Amino acid sequence: MASLNGGFVGIDYEPSKGTQSQVITTFNSSGTLTTGTGTTELEYLVVAGGGGGGSRFGGGGGAGGSKTNLGGTKTPVSGGTGYAVTVGAGGAGGVASGGDGTGGAGNGTNGSNSVLAAGSITSTGGGGGGAGDSVDGVDGGSGGGGAGRFATTGGAVSPSGQGNAGGDGSGTSIGGADSYRGAGGGGAGAAGSNSTGTDNTANGAGGAGLANTITGSSVVYAGGGGGAGGAAGQSTDSTGGTGGGGAGMCTGPSAGANGTANLGGGGGGGGYFAPANQVGKSGGSGVVIIKEAEVANVLSNTSGVWSMEAVYQNVTAETWV
Repeated sequence: MASLNGGFVGIDYEPSKGTQSQVITTFNSSGTLTTGTGTTELEYLVVAGGGGGGSRFGGGGGAGGSKTNLGGTKTPVSGGTGYAVTVGAGGAGGVASGGDGTGGAGNGTNGSNSVLAAGSITSTGGGGGGAGDSVDGVDGGSGGGGAGRFATTGGAVSPSGQGNAGGDGSGTSIGGADSYRGAGGGGAGAAGSNSTGTDNTANGAGGAGLANTITGSSVVYAGGGGGAGGAAGQSTDSTGGTGGGGAGMCTGPSAGANGTANLGGGGGGGGYFAPANQVGKSGGSGVVIIKEAEVANVLSNTSGVWSMEAVYQNVTAETWV
């Protein structure tokens, strides 16, 4: 191969821009995202921790707020830079004030926020479920369900745009028995169901979550927790919303279920099994998932004339193909 004015003549290599490698990073706990040196933008899914279910005829916890830009406008970032990632914990289930469960009922606790520093993305923790006689669900990323003994209101979405409201409780005594039922917590894809107060299987179901394909597979995140039953022979748990929502307790007694970890599901509501109020179930922790498209400048085998400097730089960078 002959040289000409500091270049090469003949079959050689030329830069070919636009070659990308996708890098997907999942944070199940807090940490730091360090972007690739060639990364200029990214896509994300940020799900907060789910709210805990309320005790005693408790409403289900609301799912953690969910935000994503997958398939939309990507977030600009700097290559080779660290960005803090916070993954929110699930909220605790509501607890009766008496050690034997015979004291007053307690609301579920809200889940904690999840935050991606790149782009300042914050998803809000799910609202706790209402508890006892007349307590409303709590506002959050998705709202908690209202308690079941008297008419209650589900928690709202605050701030808006990351989930759905909790269902309303509408307790009614059936045949003289205390058959009161909590409402479902809201999910990312649907509101929590109201408790109808007309039969023994009418606890409100948790709202459904939303499917996301950022990992390459379709996974449903952020389902709401199911509301709890009271008494009078109810034998079926209310269902949690798809996407990690926990089941609410029936009067079996039954265990109910926590929200699923790293899906941001709301916890199921706690029931009432005479003489004790039952503890609500905990919400599931959130998750943060990042997809980077790192651009690499590589060389393709093509004839041409290239400067000694360009060839040297690409040899030392090992970008020959």
